[in-house]
Amino acid sequence: MATCHVPTTAFAFGLLGNVVSFITFFAPLPTFYRIYKRKSTQGFQSIPYVVSLLSAMLMLYYGLVKKDTLLITINGIGCVIESAYVAAYLIYASKNDRMLTLKLFLSMNVLGYGAVLYTTFFLSKGAKRAQIIGWICMTFSLGVFAAPLCIMRKVIKTRSVEFMPITLSIFLTPSAIVWFFYGFLLKDFFIAVPNVLGFALGGVQMVLYTIYRKNAKKVAAEPNLPQQELTEEIIDVVKLSAAVCQEFNPVLAAQLKDVLKDSVGEDEQIVEMPSKTIKA
Repeated sequence: MATCHVPTTAFAFGLLGNVVSFITFFAPLPTFYRIYKRKSTQGFQSIPYVVSLLSAMLMLYYGLVKKDTLLITINGIGCVIESAYVAAYLIYASKNDRMLTLKLFLSMNVLGYGAVLYTTFFLSKGAKRAQIIGWICMTFSLGVFAAPLCIMRKVIKTRSVEFMPITLSIFLTPSAIVWFFYGFLLKDFFIAVPNVLGFALGGVQMVLYTIYRKNAKKVAAEPNLPQQELTEEIIDVVKLSAAVCQEFNPVLAAQLKDVLKDSVGEDEQIVEMPSKTIKA
């Protein structure tokens, strides 16, 4: 398979990005070791791992379309690792959490991703296909960085970082910096832009951790804590995803709206985005 031409400097950042991202994929291991020891997911949520899996699947597709080997390798590995996390979560989750996780997985990773493949592979060509996939990838990349913030409200309310995945946040920040430069040097803003926000959000998480890490107050174990209420940060990410996808992929947008409705128990309003024309 032919590969796109990558300047030497950009290739160096891409190679470093592969190394950092590979390490980042293993950042949640302490969390899952804790889940394994207690045989319960407690207050941890599956949303970051479901969203991360979908993002890796989309970026793998984008890399295949762009014939970018560096994107293909790391996101192929990411798909395998994130799938393992979701599977492990399903094993130890409560019945309610397991059902919600399966619903999210089927809606986003199966039906939603399938809709993306169908509409872009069969209904678009060449540069236009790459641009449409790029817009969708950029939206869901934001979800990867924003997903760990879903516990922020709980951290502030309890003044405890008991359930904050700080290890993941620490690794995501340098990863965002490296991939920003890779996208910037290639003039690929679909890669560069979300990593700017990724760096900012990672910084916010670390500041929050610094503020509350010395607080002795701990959150009591909650083995049956349901995930029925998505926090405002995750709702905003899914709303934005649906708004962007509405322009290119109404089927995926409908799936995201269903996820919102099922998760928060009401029909969330999706922000309308102005129509735009993408040149081939």
